[in-house]
Amino acid sequence: MKFIKYQGTGNDFIMIDNRELLFNKTKAEIAALCHRRFGIGADGVILLQKPPKNTPAYDFEMIYYNADGSLGSMCGNGGRCVVRFAHHLGIIKRKTNFLAVDGAHQAEVRKGDIRLKMNDVNHIEYNEEEEYFFLDTGSPHYVEWVRDLEKYDVFAKGKAIRNNDIFKEKGTNVNFIEKTNEYLINIRTYERGVEDETLACGTGSVAAALVFSLKNDTKLAFTTGNFEILVKTLGGHLAVSFLKTSEDTFENIYLSGAAEKVFEGEI
Repeated sequence: MKFIKYQGTGNDFIMIDNRELLFNKTKAEIAALCHRRFGIGADGVILLQKPPKNTPAYDFEMIYYNADGSLGSMCGNGGRCVVRFAHHLGIIKRKTNFLAVDGAHQAEVRKGDIRLKMNDVNHIEYNEEEEYFFLDTGSPHYVEWVRDLEKYDVFAKGKAIRNNDIFKEKGTNVNFIEKTNEYLINIRTYERGVEDETLACGTGSVAAALVFSLKNDTKLAFTTGNFEILVKTLGGHLAVSFLKTSEDTFENIYLSGAAEKVFEGEI
């Protein structure tokens, strides 16, 4: 099986050109491919496939599997990487419309990055007692403000939250964020499906940026309009731009950042 490895701010993916529908791996086999000691090593496997019949508006379809072999929800960094992969294969030029598990997405290949349009967000839940936010940006995300993020035990705290009584059944990604300045936040994420901290999370960065716009001690709070937030992950920087239309509704959400080919081979 031929593959190409891509990474977006440290989120790495095994890319498979599955336009001929030859990929038939089991959950255990997919997990083995992602194993960092006995396989290729990755945060997930992405299949690039032809769009369903009678959908001429789309260039391709993205199918995403988590590192544990389970079928995944939307992956923002994976979405940017599959756009770079489609460009490498000659399927697209500068702009594209493609399908993912959460519906249609638009993207643009730019000189230094990939700009991916995310779905609108129409509600952000705030748990006042536990002081966390919960929202869906294509994947479910728990977001909590913390201090001294660099020394925070993300694995232990994230695993405990992901497996507590509230989130255990469906699972959630867990993000811990810290304000740097008015338009920059730091983030660390425990990802379900990987069941570990990852170097970055695209949908998590989007969730963090939207939550940041609600924080009382920022210039963005209690205002609407177009904003762009820079998100610093362990693997690099991502930019999240959006139109805030009310206290918890957002449109025209874009995730931008590098997406690069690492190596190719066969297994």
